[in-house]
Amino acid sequence: MSNGQTADLAAVVEELRGRVRHLEDIEALRNLKAEYAAACDDNYDPDRLAALFVEDATWESQGMGRYEGREAIREFFRGISGHFVFALHYGLNPQIEVTGDTARARWYLFMPCTVGDTGKAMWRAGLDEEEYVRVEGKWMYKSKKSAPFFHTTFEEGWAKQQLIPG
Repeated sequence: MSNGQTADLAAVVEELRGRVRHLEDIEALRNLKAEYAAACDDNYDPDRLAALFVEDATWESQGMGRYEGREAIREFFRGISGHFVFALHYGLNPQIEVTGDTARARWYLFMPCTVGDTGKAMWRAGLDEEEYVRVEGKWMYKSKKSAPFFHTTFEEGWAKQQLIPG
């Protein structure tokens, strides 16, 4: 092999490494989202959920509040299991953008649930906008913001409600 061919091969290998890393990062972010959903669906395990967020993270959902910092997020999740006594979180149609050690994503949320104070079966759907950072090789939430499309009882359904805000 000539020096030119060696350099070309090295460039190809480096490009492939970068592409594989990009795909691995996207897969790691999908797994982070799946772990978030699993922890929510496990009676909103506050310690498991808080561990997914960096120390200065924010969590926000219209109608449920804004919480700044890992401990505030943990405290919020300590109380939410009394409100949602059953939930299945589905994160759908992700649009994930990775830039080095930061990333952003938009996910549709679909969540059948049971509300504790009424015992009613509910449908929830919305849009999650999330930011992530890589900390010591591990992806974590930097911010999570949820905006609802609808929240309705099972019996009423969503047909009478506006599905997308604005």
